[in-house]
Amino acid sequence: MPVKITQAKVIVTCPDRNFVTLKIETDEGIYGIGDATLNGRELAVVSYLEDHLIPCLIGRDANQIEDIWQYFYRGAYWRRGPVTMSAIAAVDTALWDIKAKKAKLPLYELLGGKCREGVMVYGHANGQDISETLEEVSKYIELGYKAIRLQTGIPGLKSTYGVSKDKMFYEPADANLPSENIWSTAKYLKHTPKLFDKAREKFGFDHHFLHDIHHRLTPIEAAKFGKSVEDYNLFWMEDPTPAENQEALRLIREHTTTPIAIGEIFNTIYDAKDLIQNQLIDYIRTTVVHAGGISHLRKIAALAELYQVRTGSHGATDLSPVCMGAALHFDISVSNFGIQEYMRHTDKTDDVFPHSYTFKEGMLYPGDVPGHGVDIDEELAAKYPYQPAYLPVNRLEDGTMWSW
Repeated sequence: MPVKITQAKVIVTCPDRNFVTLKIETDEGIYGIGDATLNGRELAVVSYLEDHLIPCLIGRDANQIEDIWQYFYRGAYWRRGPVTMSAIAAVDTALWDIKAKKAKLPLYELLGGKCREGVMVYGHANGQDISETLEEVSKYIELGYKAIRLQTGIPGLKSTYGVSKDKMFYEPADANLPSENIWSTAKYLKHTPKLFDKAREKFGFDHHFLHDIHHRLTPIEAAKFGKSVEDYNLFWMEDPTPAENQEALRLIREHTTTPIAIGEIFNTIYDAKDLIQNQLIDYIRTTVVHAGGISHLRKIAALAELYQVRTGSHGATDLSPVCMGAALHFDISVSNFGIQEYMRHTDKTDDVFPHSYTFKEGMLYPGDVPGHGVDIDEELAAKYPYQPAYLPVNRLEDGTMWSW
């Protein structure tokens, strides 16, 4: 029987950071929610939803998830891009939530069931220097993490991506106009391998260590970095170079066996297709919220499976608990899952978004309540109004604009 969509609304809230949430209601009294947060450009997605998608949703059958996805993707003509795909993702996630609630099943059951009991996640250890980073690694190990991302400050640079004052709840969108960071590739390449030398010396090889380069190196520089850390057995180096020119990844691949993870800013399967088919990456980092929702992410994972590329979805604090909940149902149901990023949300955020997922011994578990297991407390959300916040920009020491 059809399930008629009667109402949809966008909820913007800022419990320590901005989130955009879509709530879709039906004539059966069942509702679903989806994450539509695009860090630093949140209100663009709000407008896209309110002015363009929601008017086309009312009256449609919520059961027809794939048809609605195609309607909004093919029907837009001006396809793709982060704003469009984040808006479509929110609709898609909310519709899957409704379908699973109607079936009275946890979402993963509708996606084929569990392929594993839990989802391995990684946390973020960072410090102003190597010593402080290693202290943070110890704390994550004590919390039970099996995989940890390591970032450290670089001598001679006032600030560095991934290094924060608040170690557990890192939020880079830090000002109502973009702050400016200074970058030196030479200083980075000289210093960062020392971090992993000291980390392996102190902790051995029982834990997975990851590192995010954040698009900052040229291909040959990234190849040099990857080769310099091969002995430390990194789980991956993330975003070693900007991926607009995807053929550039071939040069990195020819010079190092350090695994490569790319894709957190990808929006469609077409962004990832060549990298996957040419086996130029080992992990695809596309997300539920920025890559068109669960429906489209499943297609990316299916393509990746053909080439033994694993998933490693982005999971920073700018992805709300709604996205994290949906991601865990996706993660636990795909055969080529690799790892899930997990940056914990603050208590305020968790209060606004009550959820069924739980953490234990380095793993997340999605829970077994119907749907994706995440809700929103609208009354509490209303107490935290939107606050303008931009991500930083980056310049070289001579003032040249660079990738942040």
